[in-house]
Amino acid sequence: MRRPALVALFVHSVLTQVVTFVLRPAASYRALELEVPASWLGALSASFALVPLVLALPAGHVVDRVGERRVLLVGSVLMTGAGAVFVLLGDSLAGLLAGSVLLGTAHLCAVVGQQALVANAAAPGGRLDSAFGYYTFAASLGQLLGPLLIPLLGGGGSIPDTGPVFLGACAVSVLLVGCVLPLPGRGAGRERAAAEAGGLGALLRLPGLVRALTTSCVVIAGVDITLVYLPALGADRDLSAGLVSALLALRAAASMVSRLLLGRLSAALGRRRLLVGSIALAALGLAACAAPVPPWALVVAVVVAGLGLGVGQPLTMSWLAGSAPPGARGRAMSLRLTGNRAGQVVIPAAVGAVAAGLGAAGVLGMTAAALAWTGFLARKLAVDGP
Repeated sequence: MRRPALVALFVHSVLTQVVTFVLRPAASYRALELEVPASWLGALSASFALVPLVLALPAGHVVDRVGERRVLLVGSVLMTGAGAVFVLLGDSLAGLLAGSVLLGTAHLCAVVGQQALVANAAAPGGRLDSAFGYYTFAASLGQLLGPLLIPLLGGGGSIPDTGPVFLGACAVSVLLVGCVLPLPGRGAGRERAAAEAGGLGALLRLPGLVRALTTSCVVIAGVDITLVYLPALGADRDLSAGLVSALLALRAAASMVSRLLLGRLSAALGRRRLLVGSIALAALGLAACAAPVPPWALVVAVVVAGLGLGVGQPLTMSWLAGSAPPGARGRAMSLRLTGNRAGQVVIPAAVGAVAAGLGAAGVLGMTAAALAWTGFLARKLAVDGP
């Protein structure tokens, strides 16, 4: 892929996450403004993931058939449409739900298209590791920048003015359409490869697929759990909100560092050793967070956990991309996304139920145990091939 197209792809990735991480919390703030019952806030959050969970696999098939550029264009237009729905219909719960469903669909199209394009553009081996490391770094950067726009556009109150936030996100989403134009289209060779690649069954027969998907979904669930339960841990231990915010930022920054260095680390250690070691590091860090440690040790533990949690996603993407047939990489990425979404729903609920009487520390401890078990399973995952 030429440099202008590569830059456009990574900018598209950053902006996709920026818009998503502005609109989702802004929708929650608007719901609070409308005095929506707390039970419906959960439905608002779930509505974003509902469509990706159902349509992820068909979306991957569409990517393999028609090409990443067209799907990315559809996702970009839908994301602009989602912003418009929040602007025009966000004064009601029904409008917020409709905007969230549309945003989830747009995010699905964008992410599957981006990941398939990275998989098809990069060569097997170390370049795949580096490419997915840079790609996930860009996504993390967008997730870091997005929430910062909310106080910038809506003010610093406990509940910001969501009108300007919705308008600003809608304006940013228009830029996504321009980022699609420099991207390469599908060639005839790629169409023949898609026709010959076989269906979902060929992917499900890949050796080690279940272990790889399990690793991916447990790691991303671990990230979600830290986002929810680190603030709860801070409240239990009477830590300031500023310190908790700093911990969350440090976790994200540490993950970005490990993703930026993924290609070099993979070349030096090998994929399997790096994968198992990173999961062990994440488990160790979260176990230390659960222990009754002083604040300075909690800072160190969060950084250690962040370094470990940053590796699992791009490394399993890289392995799937290298293992899947050339014409089925869109389906491979969407299969991983389906597993992740299921894990994000099931694992936090299960861990929370088991550790319900132990507080936030118990949840983090159980998550550390789940990661340790996943790392043990990953020892036999043959990820050092192409």
